[in-house]
Amino acid sequence: MSGTDHITIWGSNAEDTIAFYRDLLGMPLVLRQPNLDDPSQTHLFFDTGDGRILTFFVSDDRPSAKGQRGGVGAVHHLCFSVDPDEYEDTMDALEEAGHRYNVFDRGIFHSIYTHDNNGLVIELSTDKYEIPDDRRGEVLAKAQELREDDGAEYAKDEHLRGAIEALGLEVVEHDLPEASAGTGGL
Repeated sequence: MSGTDHITIWGSNAEDTIAFYRDLLGMPLVLRQPNLDDPSQTHLFFDTGDGRILTFFVSDDRPSAKGQRGGVGAVHHLCFSVDPDEYEDTMDALEEAGHRYNVFDRGIFHSIYTHDNNGLVIELSTDKYEIPDDRRGEVLAKAQELREDDGAEYAKDEHLRGAIEALGLEVVEHDLPEASAGTGGL
């Protein structure tokens, strides 16, 4: 395995899906073609920002949805990384577009929760600290170890900071807005 190539979602219609992912979240629409398995649908390809692709099967006869059905095999949410410098701008853009959202301090990162036009819960997360991409798994594993040693219910700021320090990385904290702590959702 070398990583995720793409994820495909059954979407509503092209107009609303493009308005949310390209126009609001800023994901370039890099390919638009018929669904090769069902040419009555359109297959939209969005670049999520790191060259990874999120695709949707859409059809103009399907309206946008209000929510998702839960259960085994269902998608709980999609999470996309937001640059810490763009975090507050992202909240402003959601507000200007009329999208409700909640913001949480998740202990080791901050998250914005909203819904897309298909009813999917969308999480937009940003790191509290600089973490080199090639060390992310190592840092999180060390934070988990520190969390367990501490007997904490979930990983908190001090576990992540401690992991970064324990691994000999420079601690660079991002200036993020205040948010409700811990658990909760949209």
